[in-house]
Amino acid sequence: MSETLKHTLLFVGVAVLLVLEGTTTAFGVFSGSWNSSLTILNMGLISAIMALGVNLQWGFAGLFNVGIMGFTALGGLAVVLTSMPATPDAWSAGGKSILLALVLGALTIVATILVHQKLPKGRLRSLLTLAVLVVGFFLYRGVFDPGVEAVEAINPALAGNIGGLGLPVLLAWPVGGLLAAGAAWIIGKTALGLRSDYLAIATLGIAEIILSVLKNEDWLSRGVKNVVGLPRPVPYEVDLQNDPSFVERAAAWGMDPTTASTLYVKVGYALLFTVVLLALLWMAQMALKSPWGRMMRAIRDNEVAANAMGKNVTRRHLQIFILGSAICGIAGAMMTTLDSQLTPGTYNPLRFTFLIWVMVIVGGSGNNFGSVLGGLLVWFLWIKVEPLGVMLIDVITAGMQSDNPLRAHLLESAQHMRLFTMGLMLLLVLRFSPRGLIPEK
Repeated sequence: MSETLKHTLLFVGVAVLLVLEGTTTAFGVFSGSWNSSLTILNMGLISAIMALGVNLQWGFAGLFNVGIMGFTALGGLAVVLTSMPATPDAWSAGGKSILLALVLGALTIVATILVHQKLPKGRLRSLLTLAVLVVGFFLYRGVFDPGVEAVEAINPALAGNIGGLGLPVLLAWPVGGLLAAGAAWIIGKTALGLRSDYLAIATLGIAEIILSVLKNEDWLSRGVKNVVGLPRPVPYEVDLQNDPSFVERAAAWGMDPTTASTLYVKVGYALLFTVVLLALLWMAQMALKSPWGRMMRAIRDNEVAANAMGKNVTRRHLQIFILGSAICGIAGAMMTTLDSQLTPGTYNPLRFTFLIWVMVIVGGSGNNFGSVLGGLLVWFLWIKVEPLGVMLIDVITAGMQSDNPLRAHLLESAQHMRLFTMGLMLLLVLRFSPRGLIPEK
């Protein structure tokens, strides 16, 4: 069997699993619901985009980034800042003060750097640097705190934040990529000189800082109170159900309006996400085959030799770090759009870092198609292994009494089948196909 046919059959296998999920009720696993199948597909497409971004960083350049969660969250924030309407009176009450304070904070950082660079080393430089930092900090807080209090006092039950620009929500997706890319530039400038293990620690810590800001700065993202009712690029189900022409079409399809509207919306999301995934995949493939891509892999394989050939290793690492983070930001904006809400409390490393790394490793590090396959396959298993675990434990404990404490304990532990399955899958792949299901050529 040729490699091309083998890899094609892997994608066909994932498609078959999704079809079975939509059409079959069997083994206590498949739901027989297209609604469930499309939900899994949509999140699988978003996960595949995240895996593609991580593969750029790790598969192309060997950068061990475990701060994926932070860049995903920034993409979600971009949807709020771009597509939500501005909160009435927020800018007049305190928005301008917040903006001025942020400018003062940036100027303080710039002034500190200039003082440190321009003055000769000695006590005077240290004292002036400290003085600039202290004065700038108090100026910043003196302007920032009153502005935040004023904004958060505006209808805190429903708003309490500055809102956004009221632009079309599809514009938020590239904006999410730009916001994540900007954060990646700042992080890369300070952290990419670190060794791989220290880089992982730094990116994880910075991701937690980003998430902490989103959880606590209510004026920006409403914190743990969440931002709900985000605009959507597809119609609302209730609007479709109230449209007589759509109701007629639903009847012609042999479906009730509620089911038809739900499927219509999810198919619309699936088409949008597929277009974005295919566009990013095409660009990643073109980059991989270009001289730039070959140079990145040469740097990954031997930094010393690449540096000796005149390649600026740190600069190229910064480039690929920004690109991969931007893709994760786009995926984060897409996911927030799909949910129609920003919930900072739901971002956790298990889902938005560990699982994405599993997708890249299982699919095939260094192969873009492998990352896409890993994203779709691993997400499907992540969703479906829990009901499978319940079924297996039911079978294993069939001979026990219903009140048996061991049986009750095993059934309560079925939810951990997800973690067990991910670990088992990693072990099997690393044992029998250590380069992934679709290895790098």
